[in-house]
Amino acid sequence: MRQFPEKAYKVPFFVENGFVRRKCPVCGNFFWTQVSDQEICGESPCQEYTFIGEPPTRRGYTYREMREAFLSFFEKNGHVRIKPYPVVARWRDDLYVTIASVVDFQPYVTDGIIPPPANPLVISQPCIRFEDIDNVGPTFGRHLTIFEMGGAHAFNYLDKQVYWKDQTVRYHHQFVTEELGIKSDLVVYKEGIWSGGGNAGPDLESIVKGLEIATLVFMMYKIRDDQLTELPVKTVDTGYGVERYTWLSQGTPSGFQAVYGQVIDEIAKMAGLKLDEKLLIESAKLSGMMSLEKTSDRTTLRRRVAKRIGMAPKELDKIMTPIESMFAITDHVKTLIFMLAEGVVPSNVREGYLTRLLFRRTYRLLKILGIEDRLHDFVDLQVSYWAVDYPHLKTMRDEILEALSIEEKKYQHTLERGTELVKRLSKELKAKGQTKLSTETLAELYDSHGLPPNAVQETAEKEGIKVSVPDNFYAVIAARHVAAPLTEEAPIVKKMRDKISDLPATRTLYYENAYLQTFRAKVLRLIEGKYVVLDQTAFYPEGGGQLPDYGYITFKKNKTRVTDVQKVGSIIIHAIEGPAPNIGENVIGKIDWNRRISLMRHHTATHILIGAARRVLGEHVWQSGAQKEVNRARLDLSHYKRITSSEAAEIEWLANNIVMSSLPVEITWMPREKAESLYGFRLYEGGVVPGREIRVVKIGEWDVEACGGNHCRTTGEIGLIKIAKTERIQDGVERLIFAAGIPAIKLVQEKEKILHKTAETLEIPIEKVEEATRAAVSGWKESRKEIDRLKKELAKYEAERMVAHAKAIGKIKLVTRLMKNVDADRMIKLAAELIRADSKLVVVFGSTNETARVVVMAGTEGVKAGIHSGKLASALAKILGGGGSGKPNFGQGGGEQVNKIDDALKAVESLVKTMLTSTKH
Repeated sequence: MRQFPEKAYKVPFFVENGFVRRKCPVCGNFFWTQVSDQEICGESPCQEYTFIGEPPTRRGYTYREMREAFLSFFEKNGHVRIKPYPVVARWRDDLYVTIASVVDFQPYVTDGIIPPPANPLVISQPCIRFEDIDNVGPTFGRHLTIFEMGGAHAFNYLDKQVYWKDQTVRYHHQFVTEELGIKSDLVVYKEGIWSGGGNAGPDLESIVKGLEIATLVFMMYKIRDDQLTELPVKTVDTGYGVERYTWLSQGTPSGFQAVYGQVIDEIAKMAGLKLDEKLLIESAKLSGMMSLEKTSDRTTLRRRVAKRIGMAPKELDKIMTPIESMFAITDHVKTLIFMLAEGVVPSNVREGYLTRLLFRRTYRLLKILGIEDRLHDFVDLQVSYWAVDYPHLKTMRDEILEALSIEEKKYQHTLERGTELVKRLSKELKAKGQTKLSTETLAELYDSHGLPPNAVQETAEKEGIKVSVPDNFYAVIAARHVAAPLTEEAPIVKKMRDKISDLPATRTLYYENAYLQTFRAKVLRLIEGKYVVLDQTAFYPEGGGQLPDYGYITFKKNKTRVTDVQKVGSIIIHAIEGPAPNIGENVIGKIDWNRRISLMRHHTATHILIGAARRVLGEHVWQSGAQKEVNRARLDLSHYKRITSSEAAEIEWLANNIVMSSLPVEITWMPREKAESLYGFRLYEGGVVPGREIRVVKIGEWDVEACGGNHCRTTGEIGLIKIAKTERIQDGVERLIFAAGIPAIKLVQEKEKILHKTAETLEIPIEKVEEATRAAVSGWKESRKEIDRLKKELAKYEAERMVAHAKAIGKIKLVTRLMKNVDADRMIKLAAELIRADSKLVVVFGSTNETARVVVMAGTEGVKAGIHSGKLASALAKILGGGGSGKPNFGQGGGEQVNKIDDALKAVESLVKTMLTSTKH
């Protein structure tokens, strides 16, 4: 991004108060200071921290006191205090988590689409950032994955200026000097550029005694295709780091001690760590050097710190690594409880991916300290501590713990499975003459198989493969997943956009009256003889998981079928099959009503089911996707375990209670800000809805969502909801497949038909099917046991017979047999029985089906004599036109040439003799 000139930063406040502009020789950035001979910008790592043990504020503040001091200051200065937004940015389609307080107002407020909730306003917003994850701990609190950003925001319009750069700096300086008591000449303002959430602008970073405590951003631009375009609203976007201000005011060795107080002492006790205050203070002053922003080599950074405090690097590392791990665990657990409390389920996609990444890093750190069994204790401690400010954490406590318990089991299973995978990969690398595992492969093993780098390193190095784990590994992985991928436009949208850009918006009759079946309209455009644009339409275009309407357009004496309906911006395009009307011609449209009403019922049923699922499975449940079709529908839910049959039945029961209650389905268009104020962010259950005016669908007190679909007037019109089955479509996502209305009745009848046929087959009354089936299955199990017993006896008898007719060749005995209609498993079991009977035996079985197969097994004496079953199987398989392999005591193979099985078995004796002879020599 381009650099901004001096005039972008030079404000009257600097001139009036004797600030001079200097260039830091260490980092190369410009800064403003009242100390005329100051050479270095003053920010760590250019300079060490000088506030440790010497806080510059009038007094020390607790975390909550600092938050309140910030909010109250700006309230006194005309800002309206507003409540924080969620940490999961469900109102955004480009971000998964809230990375800054300004994200709350992007893009609708910052683009001038909707007004802000207040102007100016102040907020203390919990934010989550994963890019610094590897720095959390070693920098003692400078970096965190979760933090509170004190945001003072003003939105400046062309016709209404609130305040801009100069007043922003004045407010900040007044807060730190008058409110907190910091000496004016200790405050340095460093020039920079900030970008995030699609916007950018110059910024001034406030630094006091080595620590950056605030970023004052003047958000002027929108980023489009890496180009900056001016925004219609100039936004004051300030970020005051509540944690950093608290740390600065207390001067404690770490920010964690300042923010968590006695909680950090409890955590240290649980971790069995004793904090050497003197060593911590000395390390803390230099902890800013441990940041991986400029390098990815933590060892080099540790050496620099060790040299400064006069200690051997290894000794310092041994003391500091467990302490840094404890700090990181403290931070990560807080992030986890905030994300899980907002319904994020650890998975392999979206925000679930980031949560899983964080959990696995946390668990690895716990394991290093040998306290992985204390995870739930850490969670309990933090839930209690933070629930004072965020009560929903306490409400969600049990769900958080259950989610983490399940994720822990999944992770352990991943590690067990991964060991064999890494061993296999190591062998493949060695076979190619390679001795090192690349960083790309390390990343792929994490992304595709969930294997953490250190676990891969441990296994691979035992196999003789070197693995170097980058110190910023998790940050690199997280950076790939923090932003949502751009949604691809449908081909028809791309194709049509330029061809209809001059047309007015289509009047949407399907919103004015969802029950309108016939309508009149005028043709505005005909494209390629098969795409029609009307001035108004009752045909619903595909969207929001709902299929498009079908039907007919009639004009003059022609009747043309409508086969697809799509929306391009505000214009609706009808795909037709048959004669095409002329531009300007009047037509009559007729909806396929049976299709429409079925889609309406399925869409309304989807809203009812998500409400039922949340009440049965827990508040963590969110919609992950949905598709409403004519005969079936599906609803995907975020959930950390399989939905049981009893849970599905309860969901279905609750849903049908709502149907029978015949609740009104209220549909209202309202400004986005009003809807969010009334209903919160559950509005975006079905995904982000664009625009200022949003369509809110409310079903009593059961469910409310922003939704563009067609719905019934009352829930009673649905008639019946029937869940056909549940599926796990991916880790962390469960699917309900269901039917509503007539298709639901058909589904019930289909199941009843199966039940009746079962009763007829069993020749019993339908009410006794369950009892009879249970008895039949029990009898079948007993019969199978008896069959297995008889098979064993038969195998034993066959084995005795074969041993008696075995051919002696030197010190061994050979059994060769063609087995008809016998599978490989049976041959292996029989061969094993023979070997147990006589260790001198070498057994070769062949069988044919669509392919030919051989099984070879040798007893201990046979192996000693020189028989290698794998090599023998391979040689026989070659005769069959295929391949084989195995160990000395067991091998198998096969090929496509079924007619060569006799030749293969005839060759056995010669091959065995060759093996025995070569062993003698």
